[in-house]
Amino acid sequence: MMESVNVLMSSMIRAFQHADAVFFIGFGLFFLAVWFLPSLLALAFNRKHLGKIALLNIPAGVSWVAWLALLVWAVTGKISNKLASKEHLKKVQ
Repeated sequence: MMESVNVLMSSMIRAFQHADAVFFIGFGLFFLAVWFLPSLLALAFNRKHLGKIALLNIPAGVSWVAWLALLVWAVTGKISNKLASKEHLKKVQ
């Protein structure tokens, strides 16, 4: 078991040593997109607590439990008043 972990780690180290700048930029952008996914979803869904979610997203990325809680909050939270009034008007008509 430990040998397979060592083999995996050494192959990952070799891959990173042979990577170019484009790979590192792409990997960095992907990493940031995943880290701030709750904030991006809150922005996309026009959530009322976008600022709080974005602020809490910075330290929450270290903990999977906190990150998942923020993800749920971003997807299921209340929508902003502006969008809520538009949705209400659509339902009335």
